Amino acid sequence: MSTAPEPTTATGADTEVPVLAVSRLRASIDGQQVVEDVSFAVPAMGITALLGRNGVGKTSSIKAILGLIRRDGGTVELGGEPIHGLPTHRIVQRGIGYVPEDREVFAGLSVAENLRLAERDDSPRRELVESLFPDLVKRAHQAAGTLSGGQQQMVSLARALLNDNRVLLVDEPTKGLAPKIVSEVAEALAEAATTVPILLVEQNLSVVRRLAAGAIILSDGKVVHTAESAESFLDDEDLVTRHLGVGTEGGRAS
Repeated sequence: MSTAPEPTTATGADTEVPVLAVSRLRASIDGQQVVEDVSFAVPAMGITALLGRNGVGKTSSIKAILGLIRRDGGTVELGGEPIHGLPTHRIVQRGIGYVPEDREVFAGLSVAENLRLAERDDSPRRELVESLFPDLVKRAHQAAGTLSGGQQQMVSLARALLNDNRVLLVDEPTKGLAPKIVSEVAEALAEAATTVPILLVEQNLSVVRRLAAGAIILSDGKVVHTAESAESFLDDEDLVTRHLGVGTEGGRAS
């Protein structure tokens, strides 16, 4: 019987305790196994990309870490402390911020009300959020449901950045956005990563190349490759084609 590899960081920072360590994680939805045997670690700085073709378990892995879907086994540690036995709200309180794939803003509430609902304590990072997203300050009283897709993504990012989280899990932040907005989102993520490590699920390989230090590649619910350098992985045409289904010049993984 083959054994899953122990979690390793995607940037080679092996001597440091990773901010997030996942070992032999398994999870299911309605009885169907969607995360088979996932082990990886996220270093305590920078952006780590979680890559793979559509439907291989990237979003499911994030949801399993957060306890949003049924975990069938394995461990999750935050800063060396186990959190896999905790309910989702306790995991969030421990310092994991989440930006979901489909933004999930409260459409009937204003921008300001969406942000207020996300606040914990005195939200020490409000000044950072306002500097990153000045357009949201101008639209504070506008209903979130009337914003463009890009503006709603900014609201979703802002909610996660309001609090002093220890790590952010960001799922497909540029999905469906115009190129100009993609660039703005990438800039916001790069700035955020100077203060909080990020695990980023992203299909736009240009964004991955621009932002990510290391990369973790999934296939069929399992980690099949870990790259200390996302750029070197993306430069390897054979690896990219095999694991992502595109050439090195491809814009998005299939």
